[in-house]
Amino acid sequence: MSTLDKVYAEIVDDSDSEWAKKLNYLPVYSASEQAKIMIVGQAPGRKAQESMKPWNDVSGVKLRSWLGVSDEQFYNPDLFALVPMDFFYPGKGAHGDLPPRKNFAAKWHPKLLELMPNIQLIILVGSYAQKHYLAGDAKTNLTQTVLAYEEYLPTYLPLVHPSPLNFRWLSKNPWFETELVPILKEKVASIINVTDNATQ
Repeated sequence: MSTLDKVYAEIVDDSDSEWAKKLNYLPVYSASEQAKIMIVGQAPGRKAQESMKPWNDVSGVKLRSWLGVSDEQFYNPDLFALVPMDFFYPGKGAHGDLPPRKNFAAKWHPKLLELMPNIQLIILVGSYAQKHYLAGDAKTNLTQTVLAYEEYLPTYLPLVHPSPLNFRWLSKNPWFETELVPILKEKVASIINVTDNATQ
């Protein structure tokens, strides 16, 4: 059993996840010791939880278009580690899915990152990931944080969530798709190309 497999087993057996085990939920994330880019989202949705496939919804389609990658590339764990703030579907709330548990990422992300020494870029999708990783460097709201993306490079790159519910935000902030998305695609392509060349 690899060290990553051991961490997975620890997550499954963790007492804080006993509620998920009772629902027959398993952790939904993807990680490899060879991964070059880590994508930190919120938590798997119901469809992702049921299919055991991160970003397996329309938001994932949009995210892959922003990244400029194919499904095959996106789900290649040697390229992308898909590590949300919580690895279990949190359930439905009054206004969409419930938020990820507050202490989950703090407990498990460092253990996974330690085993992924080749990560060159961490993409922070949404406010939960940004507040956790950027901490005091995050701005007063998501829009200001994403607008200040250059401050967080080359380690981090904050994005708005690609949910269809954010269409109004995207229409009010056209700079995101005209300015930031091309930079995102360029950085992702350069990292993937380096990876591809190294394996040839």
